[in-house]
Amino acid sequence: MKIKKGKFFPKGVHVPDNKSWSKDVPIEVMEAPDIVCIGLQQHIGRPSVPVVGPGDEVLCGQLIAKEGGYIGANVYSSVSGKVTGIEKRPGVNGVPAEYIVIENDHHDRTMTLPPLPDREPATIKARIREAGIVGMGGAGFPTEVKLSPKTPVDSLVINAAECEPYLTCDYRLMVEKTDEVAQGIRLLAKALGVEKIFVGIEKNKPDAIELFSRYDDMQVVSLKKAYPMGSEKHLIYSCTGRKVPCGKLPADAGCVVQNVATAFAVYEAVEKDKPLYERVMTVSGCGAVHHKNLLVRTGTPFSALRENCGVKDDVTMFVSGGPMMGPAMASTDVYSTKTTSGFLMMLPEEIDVSFPTPCINCGACADACPMNLAPMQIDFYTQSGQYDLAAKYGGVKDCISCGTCAYVCPAKRALTQSIALCKQKLAQAGGKK
Repeated sequence: MKIKKGKFFPKGVHVPDNKSWSKDVPIEVMEAPDIVCIGLQQHIGRPSVPVVGPGDEVLCGQLIAKEGGYIGANVYSSVSGKVTGIEKRPGVNGVPAEYIVIENDHHDRTMTLPPLPDREPATIKARIREAGIVGMGGAGFPTEVKLSPKTPVDSLVINAAECEPYLTCDYRLMVEKTDEVAQGIRLLAKALGVEKIFVGIEKNKPDAIELFSRYDDMQVVSLKKAYPMGSEKHLIYSCTGRKVPCGKLPADAGCVVQNVATAFAVYEAVEKDKPLYERVMTVSGCGAVHHKNLLVRTGTPFSALRENCGVKDDVTMFVSGGPMMGPAMASTDVYSTKTTSGFLMMLPEEIDVSFPTPCINCGACADACPMNLAPMQIDFYTQSGQYDLAAKYGGVKDCISCGTCAYVCPAKRALTQSIALCKQKLAQAGGKK
């Protein structure tokens, strides 16, 4: 099919992609660690409910926690061995959460899901739910729920932009597992009941564009390199020309967006009867001795990733995910999840540790904001504790947490953190009503 040129959205930023270190490094299977700690809250929604306890023997691919509600996801063991405890441990954001701790016996005894009787839409969606698949682009929204929109849709949009700097895990899947990803995309479209498929790929991945343009049932859209091109609303506009209204969902524009890694996980669940318990991650940054794309078991300590790739002595910061949206970590004694796309080890020259100064009212954050918000107003009212005014005058509820405002701020204001705090306070206030 002919390659389509995507529409370009205004605003956003152009950031150095820093992908050259890992983009040509093939996916490598990382050896499973001695201990995995598998979180019960790896997704948006209710935490999963354990179905195993201390002392239980488990197999790789065995269900260890069931979804805690409609907006929830099953959790599977990523190794075979013994459950040694269910305990609170810090997550990447420093907040303690419940984890199932499993001691790996290194026998890799594995079980699979039962074979499917057919490939009908309802069967595919049930398998996606059973396999514990969530959006693997970062948000972690349960995929089966997303495939059951309340509003009629006619298009599936695949997020293959991978606009975050450093990350190349989706790209490696696209070039190494092209047919498998394509099959997963078709399964998603069938489950959704649509025939229009758009695959949005940034033009800095020409080989991936060429590979997917060979499929006649998919419209490949060549996207201009910009951040945050992978945002759902901007991706939909670039691929289809449709605009998602403020406060509305992609389904209100007739679209559902899914990630490349999610499509691959769907293929494995449906065609290989494999639940989601491992994923490809990029390990990069100037502080890494070896830059890799690793197939990592869920619950792997970041310290094991650090040891696998090596770390330079003058590393200043560790980041989970990409540098624009991923949180900096206080320690590498935390654990990977279904949504962990990367691990960055960064040197002083890669980061700005300048102390924030008062806002100079330059408006750079508003000029760059891809959602046309007023981040300086959000920050001002959040710092004064007036969260409702931050929503009224800053538009915080429409913020996609892309980090663009903080990136361009000359005063180095902690805008991303301020916005996150405001959202948290508004959510808490809403829950009390």
